[in-house]
Amino acid sequence: QEYKNVLTNKQGELSHLLIGFTKGINFCSYAAGVLPVAGMRIYTPGDVEAVNGTDVRLKCTFDSQIPINPRSLTVSWTFKPLTKGREESVFYYHEKPYPPPDGLFRKRVSWAGDVMGRDASIIIKEVKFTYNGTYTCQVKNPPDAHGALGEIRLLVVTTASFSELLLLAFAIGGGITVLVILLLVIVSLRKYRRRHREQGGIEEAPRKERKDPTAW
Repeated sequence: QEYKNVLTNKQGELSHLLIGFTKGINFCSYAAGVLPVAGMRIYTPGDVEAVNGTDVRLKCTFDSQIPINPRSLTVSWTFKPLTKGREESVFYYHEKPYPPPDGLFRKRVSWAGDVMGRDASIIIKEVKFTYNGTYTCQVKNPPDAHGALGEIRLLVVTTASFSELLLLAFAIGGGITVLVILLLVIVSLRKYRRRHREQGGIEEAPRKERKDPTAW
């Protein structure tokens, strides 16, 4: 019993020492102007749908409490298929883009981000059904290198969903309407100019003098 009491007292003293040591480090950090790392925050859309054979942009933005250092910042994209399979590297960025030299995404991924703009997005070209799965975006800006990962679940479909088709129809209809209005304006301007010219020609035409029939 006495041994247990001594052990408990020693553990308590050690805990107090660790707490005091941690406070001392934090105090020194603040005194030196070094702020504690709050953790990297990653933002992704969650679910993304793309039509088979088209290009899709996987958007990933981030927020860091540390000023962006383009020389040390890194971006890593990985892919995990819906079916059982190993995780595969999709893309890597460190000062410049490093597309995968081989594998499922060879010559299919391009950089679409801007690290100074806190954007780590990529574009996957001509998506296939084998690209169905979860894509993970990880950004490290040392010493801000810890935080939640951004995930995107990509679903490759045969045709676009009803909402996408509706938006496409509105876009096409709006484009056609604009073209029709432009054509009407052009035709109206041409008619106006032609009519103006014709009226000007009539006013400027010389008048023939009438001869007096009684004059010899």
